[in-house]
Amino acid sequence: MCAYLINPRVVLIGHHLSGLSAITVVCILLLMVRVGKSSDPNSFTDSRGSKSVTEGNNAAKDSNGPTIMLSYSKETFKENPISSFMYFVPLISPTLVDRETSANNEQQFGIISYERKVTSKSFYVTCEFEVLRKGFHKNTFDPVGMIATHTGKLKKGKPLINMLDYIKLEGEGFGCIKVKGKIIGSTKTVTEVDIHFKAGGIKSPVTVGFYSIKPKNGQYKYENRYDELIARVDTLTFKKSEKSTKMGITVASINKGTESDSLWGHIKAVIANLLIKPVQVDELGNDTMLNFGYALLKKKPAFTFPKAKNIKEDRTVVTDHK
Repeated sequence: MCAYLINPRVVLIGHHLSGLSAITVVCILLLMVRVGKSSDPNSFTDSRGSKSVTEGNNAAKDSNGPTIMLSYSKETFKENPISSFMYFVPLISPTLVDRETSANNEQQFGIISYERKVTSKSFYVTCEFEVLRKGFHKNTFDPVGMIATHTGKLKKGKPLINMLDYIKLEGEGFGCIKVKGKIIGSTKTVTEVDIHFKAGGIKSPVTVGFYSIKPKNGQYKYENRYDELIARVDTLTFKKSEKSTKMGITVASINKGTESDSLWGHIKAVIANLLIKPVQVDELGNDTMLNFGYALLKKKPAFTFPKAKNIKEDRTVVTDHK
């Protein structure tokens, strides 16, 4: 079971919030993502006519995505490169993605506990996980694609506000994955998967970067970005939907790009979390996370991700320049 520490400093919210951009900074996370027809990730056949990965991971036969090993306890801990676990990011991405892993990266992901509760109508699974050792893994979103997607909806001369730049996992961490679902007859269906990156009082190792752009001579260019912000991610939520697929998000802090986590950053995050609405994500990425939850329900020994087709470059870097 996940153990959370409540920060008593959040009760200090009585001050006038001068930075309204902080309230909206996370609301555009993965905005304008492609929306496809929703399929049932726990059924035998999906909308494309192929067998679901939740039934034995058969979809992996036609893909080149990474496979992560699932161990379910500290005693049988199986290590997986952090880049394998974070492969879901390009699967939900709105545009092309550059994946960067630090040189000599030692980060490993693994499941360390398992708890399952089943009733006649529902089930609930909680798996704690650990990220071990040093290094970082970052997914950077193609600015040309992001800008092109957003400018079509802007009035002439208006700035682009809070564009998603990257998602990064750095260093060690501790969190948990919660899987919820319903049971109808003999059929078990995953309805929600929550990934908590902040648990046990340990700071989340996941951050997202944002930037804004004012047009110069009518042109929006990445090199003219300003107001760079960093939000530390607390939770990502994926839900089954017959309509559009969406991802929920909560954050632990919001700070300027040159600042470290601060009390003011935590206060801004509390306010932002009250206003953040779920954002649309790609159907394939959403289904993949629900399928992953189903694999945890069944205590599968491994899970294979489908192939992400929008990875522009996958490289090793000596240092992070952002």
